[in-house]
Amino acid sequence: MIKKALIAAALSAASMTSFADGEAKNVIFFLGDGMGPTTVTAARIFKYGEDGKLNMETLPRTARVRTYSNDAQTTDSAPSMAAYMTGVKMNNDVISMTPDTQAYNTSVNPPTPYTNGADSTCPTSGNGRPVSTILEIAKARGLAVGVVTTTRVTHATPAATYAHICNRDGENAISVQAVPGGAGYNTALSNSATFNGLDVLLGGGRRHFLPNTVSGGSRTDGRDLTAELTAQGYSYVQNRDALNAITPSSSTKLLGLFTASHMNFDADRNPAVEPSLAEMTSKAIDVLAAKGNGYFLMVEGGRIDQALHPTFGRRALVDTVAFDEAIKTALGKVDLKNTLIVVTADHDHTLTLNGYAKRTGPTTFNSDGSIANAGILGLVKNVVTGANEVDADGATYTNLIFGNGENRVQGPRVSVTDATASGLEYHQEAGIRTTSGNETHGSGDVMLMAGGAGSDTVGFKGTMVNTRVFELLRRAFGF
Repeated sequence: MIKKALIAAALSAASMTSFADGEAKNVIFFLGDGMGPTTVTAARIFKYGEDGKLNMETLPRTARVRTYSNDAQTTDSAPSMAAYMTGVKMNNDVISMTPDTQAYNTSVNPPTPYTNGADSTCPTSGNGRPVSTILEIAKARGLAVGVVTTTRVTHATPAATYAHICNRDGENAISVQAVPGGAGYNTALSNSATFNGLDVLLGGGRRHFLPNTVSGGSRTDGRDLTAELTAQGYSYVQNRDALNAITPSSSTKLLGLFTASHMNFDADRNPAVEPSLAEMTSKAIDVLAAKGNGYFLMVEGGRIDQALHPTFGRRALVDTVAFDEAIKTALGKVDLKNTLIVVTADHDHTLTLNGYAKRTGPTTFNSDGSIANAGILGLVKNVVTGANEVDADGATYTNLIFGNGENRVQGPRVSVTDATASGLEYHQEAGIRTTSGNETHGSGDVMLMAGGAGSDTVGFKGTMVNTRVFELLRRAFGF
């Protein structure tokens, strides 16, 4: 039934009339996980100062996107990314399934998730059905498809492009959907004209591809999915040097799993071992473009979100800049006459810029790596005198604060310094201390920026719901 539903949706899409104006041969969809408007502003100031501009901000078409899910005002990444990829609203924690799909067993009190660790316990029937993703539709039409992320490749955002499951945490069941010919394979990733499966899959999450009988593996079924994928013709790489050695002539199918779990924050990344997001993006474009029939590529800056949750201000901004560098790389490689680039986010966070602050200029570093100018990471300064501003108790405070999180001072606040506030391990202050100690997502609209083929004609403007973006991507492709 699942296979029939996916094939029917793909055939329905294939029958649509091509969109004639500005049709795109290639589409690159950049998703900054958790990259709300304040994060974009802060990253701009951090890197370039108040007068600067991020690479994503050079794209000429802009819009606001509403991100609520089918059941929640504040979405998580699974249904929000799935809305972009499928055009369907679904419940929180659900990956690319119909709106009636439940991620939790509500027959018990309290409801429990349909997972057992990383293994899925989703009912085999009676709990929704898959809905086709833009990646699957593109694959059915003979295009190459790829997924690049700094998270685990089985995490919510990348999974929503190629997998279908009732609860995002069943990552062992997500990974098998990318393995052609194996049990659980998502057959919608196939067509008669091209090799089965994703053409490129790069990121972290090796543990969900290896059996738990080997170091770092988490699979309970004994399968080594890396071996299965290699047997299906994939070149498998695990470090930066091996990735750099790949050429389109040497590899037509590429799997890169660079870490057991998520890849490191860019501020902590060892560049001799782990590739940057820009490097992965460049290689993915090379491999996909060499196939010649057009492609769909999703690139996620996933660790932006994972730095914002613990209120690591500096790490969040460094990862946002790394994401922006990947966009710069893509802009430098593709022909915008036939390639559409879209940049957006799946949801906001509770980060805000605080106080009547004097302009800071970009954050700068000394030759030894220490902070020379804390910039946006530092303290709010008086516009006239340049002195530190203070709160009602006489304590200094930072430009960046969060609505909630772990660093909620009990009683009167105490002063913080520029040096402390700009450190990698500093947790920016929060208004409410959460029970988990983890900052939440925000419900605000996010930004969308677009440029290239089809961007002027399909309607990337105004305020739209996230499901509308799917329709615009499809129209830009001409199907």
